[in-house]
Amino acid sequence: MPREKLPLSRQFAYAAGMMGWSMLTNLIIVMLPYYYLPPSNAGLIPLVPQLLILGVLNIMSLIAASGRLVDALYDPFIASLSDKSKHPKGRRIPFMKMAVLPAAFFCFLTFHPLVKAESITNAWWLTITLILFFVSATTYMIPYNALLPEMTDTAAEKVKLSSFQQVGFVLGIIVSALVNNLADGVQSVFRVGDRDAAVQMTVGGLCVLAGAIMLIPVIYVDERKYSASKPSHLALLPAIRKTFANRNFKYYLISDFSYFMALSIISSGLLYFITVLLGLPESKGGLLMGVMVLGSLVFYPLINLLAGRWGKKPVVLFSFGLLSLIFIGVYFLGKLPASPLVQIYALVICAAFPLASLGILPNAILAEIAQKDAVETGENREGMFFAVKYFFVKLGQTLGIALFAFLTIYGKDPGHDRGLRMNGICGFVLCILAFLFFSRFREKD
Repeated sequence: MPREKLPLSRQFAYAAGMMGWSMLTNLIIVMLPYYYLPPSNAGLIPLVPQLLILGVLNIMSLIAASGRLVDALYDPFIASLSDKSKHPKGRRIPFMKMAVLPAAFFCFLTFHPLVKAESITNAWWLTITLILFFVSATTYMIPYNALLPEMTDTAAEKVKLSSFQQVGFVLGIIVSALVNNLADGVQSVFRVGDRDAAVQMTVGGLCVLAGAIMLIPVIYVDERKYSASKPSHLALLPAIRKTFANRNFKYYLISDFSYFMALSIISSGLLYFITVLLGLPESKGGLLMGVMVLGSLVFYPLINLLAGRWGKKPVVLFSFGLLSLIFIGVYFLGKLPASPLVQIYALVICAAFPLASLGILPNAILAEIAQKDAVETGENREGMFFAVKYFFVKLGQTLGIALFAFLTIYGKDPGHDRGLRMNGICGFVLCILAFLFFSRFREKD
């Protein structure tokens, strides 16, 4: 039980941390493939070669995979340190504090290649900066998420705080999706002729802003006051084994993995879908992302109501099913008997509900799983549950970005777009898999 109830103002402060982290992470997810492997009509130059490794994987796929894989392996380590921490200021906040500056700095460096041309040197540089960024961001995010079950008591409180988290997450997506719009402003206001320099200046400013926002929960949430959890005494490997022994948790993990792999395909491909499949300007990307995530906010009260009345599982399953149909729509973009704007806005509006529900409910479900496990075992391993979750999230994101980058080999330019359309089919299959596995989840457990 928390020592004191977390007041509304501190709930907002806690949710701000998610916004800052989301800004940095989505800068990487949304802009990285577009910046380093731009389509021919983007006004940018390719910075890494489209070489095939073993005739299958391109360099961009391997770079994305290496950064996320190292990060994913690091998750259980930082979770174990956080779970067992006896720091006088708490188990979680001290780790978050030390991670803010390196996370913002290495995100900034990721968009500053050493060579202003297509080069293997840039590939090595990108690999190093991505690994350091993801490790820093994880050092913040795993302890941050572990605070959620520690500062809430009831299922309703968990859903509410998770909803505030998701608001922060989608606001971070909106800001990160505005890079090209803001870069247009930089070029206009500051008379910057080089598009590459304008993008770099924009990313630098957003990294500073994101770091400042990530400091808000560090400064304003007193962990000792609002959390009464005790350090875990389990060593790393036994803690991992006990976490995986939870049956419900396994089905949760597999469906979450499939969902985030599919979501990474949409995030990485959005600018390509807009500019290549529909022939719209890239500045529409920020507007469309804003419409989608702001539209999702409208559904938050409804999702809380439906989850309370019917349970979380039916809402999650419906969302997976709807998202699978949206991916089919991606395959047909530009070929439907409607204007490009009508096509993309129809998909964006339909995506608002699943984005909202799959942003709110999974974290609330996991918080309940972790809290129930703590009651049954007497061990507070909230950090480890979220670490294992984020291991699979990052693995899914890694494979999603890698899959998208790989499929660009089969076409990513106007008139040669087969690879982009194939992402729609892959996303459909992944959402169906998520639906099937989560259907095995026992909510009453």
